[in-house]
Amino acid sequence: MSDTILICDDEELIRWSLCEHLEQEGYRTVAAENGQQALNAVRDHAPAVLVMDLKMPVMDGLTALRALRESDHDLPVIMITAHGGVESAIEATRLGACGYLTKPFDLREVSIAVKRAIAEHRLKREVHYLRTQKHQNYADIIGQSPAMLHLFETLRRLERVDAPTVLIQGESGTGKDLVARAIHSRGPRSGQPYMEIDCTSLPEQLMESELFGHERGAFTDARATKRGLFEVAAGGVIFLDEIGELPLTMQSKLLRALENRKFRRVGGVADIPLNAAIVTATNRNLRDEAKAGRFREDLFFRLHVVPIEVPALRERREDIPALVQYFIERLNKTFGRAVRGTNAKAMELLAAYRWPGNVRELRNVIERTVILLPGDVIEPGDLPAEIRVVTTSGDPQQRVFTLPEQGVNLEALEADLVRQALERAGGNQSAAARLLGISRYALRYRMEHSDKR
Repeated sequence: MSDTILICDDEELIRWSLCEHLEQEGYRTVAAENGQQALNAVRDHAPAVLVMDLKMPVMDGLTALRALRESDHDLPVIMITAHGGVESAIEATRLGACGYLTKPFDLREVSIAVKRAIAEHRLKREVHYLRTQKHQNYADIIGQSPAMLHLFETLRRLERVDAPTVLIQGESGTGKDLVARAIHSRGPRSGQPYMEIDCTSLPEQLMESELFGHERGAFTDARATKRGLFEVAAGGVIFLDEIGELPLTMQSKLLRALENRKFRRVGGVADIPLNAAIVTATNRNLRDEAKAGRFREDLFFRLHVVPIEVPALRERREDIPALVQYFIERLNKTFGRAVRGTNAKAMELLAAYRWPGNVRELRNVIERTVILLPGDVIEPGDLPAEIRVVTTSGDPQQRVFTLPEQGVNLEALEADLVRQALERAGGNQSAAARLLGISRYALRYRMEHSDKR
């Protein structure tokens, strides 16, 4: 175990015996003599549980508990009371204490109370996550195409195996986050925390603190000890989205944590076990990124233990009708509509479109269409213009480009189209990729190779 237990009692013998017993149980302990010291220790050590006496000099337990709750701190607190202090213990429970022990107590009672407090707190965090996030499972990953059936078979195998690392690969918008949540919700760690972080959302200087936590005073703004994602998610699953965007310095630190299965808070000296499974996702080809020196090859192999490929929507067009109907039914409930579906021509157009934004783009298109639809059936005229102008390359009358008799320089033509798309998109690579009907990664690849020509 790596959890820190804070013991607060004005009697030295009780502090010593509780710390000695809990350390034998595998916990780390910190001791305080009164409520004020306990509040300081909460700030400095980020304990998992506070075991605190009710009656103490300087600041008693009830006053310290009120201060914690007024600061919106949800730390589990177990109160210690002497005989005759039941009324105070009841008041402590009303203020949010998760239990109390009556002196004299058996040390085994303390172990049971601490374990229960930690388990209940983790359960509350998980319930809060389920209520605030769109928790998904296989029912929300739609598809019967061969590529999706292969994906489902891989996910079913992971239900029985506690894989320490999983790498999910696929273009943007394919649903990699749904796959990550399915791995957690159906796997051996389903009852434990699920934490996710987008590696593109935090500046490099905050990334290490977010993942590993920090000690008080580790840097200028570190006014209190903070438990990082790897510590909070103990026993559960951590999802690192867009792992290909992780800076090289952080790649090295992540590799060290995965290799040793332990880490340290920023500014810390104590090793903390890494008890969480790591699921990562990327829209980049990490093997190519490693060859180019932008991603550590040793980290790639460490993450690539269980690789999962999420197919692009254009690679499973037979799933589009089911996806469209699924989105319509969900959006009907959301917006109070009664859309029945699409007519045959509209579905033909939806199935023929390349969907550079994949399932995410399909959902956005259906949402916009359902909201604005005047009737109850989606027709071709209700779809966005870029979908209505889809053409088939097999019809000479509808060719997008006619090859001149003298031929063309294909590389120059491609480079020129990439340049035009970037200009029209104002330099936005994602928008330029959509104009060309390719992924952002494919656009970057063409830009890099164009520069080398």
